[in-house]
Amino acid sequence: MNHVVAILVAIVLFVAPNAFAQGSGADAGALAALQTAAKADKRALVASTLKLTSIEAKKFWPAYDSYQRTADLLTRRRNVALEGLVSRDQPMSDLYARNFTNELISVEEQEIKARRKMSKAAMRALPPRKAAIYMQLEWKLRVAQAYDIAVAFPLGQIN
Repeated sequence: MNHVVAILVAIVLFVAPNAFAQGSGADAGALAALQTAAKADKRALVASTLKLTSIEAKKFWPAYDSYQRTADLLTRRRNVALEGLVSRDQPMSDLYARNFTNELISVEEQEIKARRKMSKAAMRALPPRKAAIYMQLEWKLRVAQAYDIAVAFPLGQIN
């Protein structure tokens, strides 16, 4: 039984990254286009995607701006932790490993809280379908960003 599980895990670890990287041409192209548009002007991308009325915009943009500030801060915290790991010129100690892991978990927990808060604010400011589309857009962009971070930062080494 354990051999079967190990084989399945090995297959997933080998196939999944290749499948994600290749994707279907249209899907990968659409995601790349979203990333490019978001890097150029994310606010404009959101506005064009949601087609907000003036009343919706008045309620939505303050929550959006607050969420983006929080999300950017948390991304920076994650990147600082990862850069610290990569730039170490010595093996990782147990204490450093604990602190590093705790920092990444803390960032994830705060991201979940921020997304939950944004989801509630979006549902108050927008019709539910628009709010769901906004959250889907955010999710797609965050997943793509997480993938980029995962590719850029290698695993720590056990020495």
